[in-house]
Amino acid sequence: MSRLNVNGKHLDLEFDPDTPLLWVLREQAGLTGTKYGCGIAQCGACTVHIDGQPVRSCVFPATAVQPSQKIVTVEGLSEDVSHPVQQAWAELDVPQCGYCQSGMIMAASALLENNPEPSDDDIDVAITNICRCGTLQRVRQGIHRAAAIRKQGEQA
Repeated sequence: MSRLNVNGKHLDLEFDPDTPLLWVLREQAGLTGTKYGCGIAQCGACTVHIDGQPVRSCVFPATAVQPSQKIVTVEGLSEDVSHPVQQAWAELDVPQCGYCQSGMIMAASALLENNPEPSDDDIDVAITNICRCGTLQRVRQGIHRAAAIRKQGEQA
């Protein structure tokens, strides 16, 4: 039995020591917003935050997470889809099929935490997630829009 802090809640979960965090979140915690894509940390569909840093959970051992560390999944980003990235994604209709988007949203929100006004080059370096539908231009627009929404919220 291991204790994990997921989306602000302490969960006591039982899993094999070599289980990737992705499967603990999906199977034991029931949080299916984090997606399985490639299984080798290349596509980013499985991106979650651990203490604010984006992590590809498909290869990250759940046992490597300390009880004091905070895991945030797409379900925990906001209770009412009010996070600036979620607002921008909906406003600009960023996703096409949507499968990769929970990972994209998590990567984008981590980028904006560290760099509130990223340039296109900053986005290209930070967002290494793969979108098979090719919505990367809309992702970039969404990140810029989220930055503007965030800035407006700070000024209010």
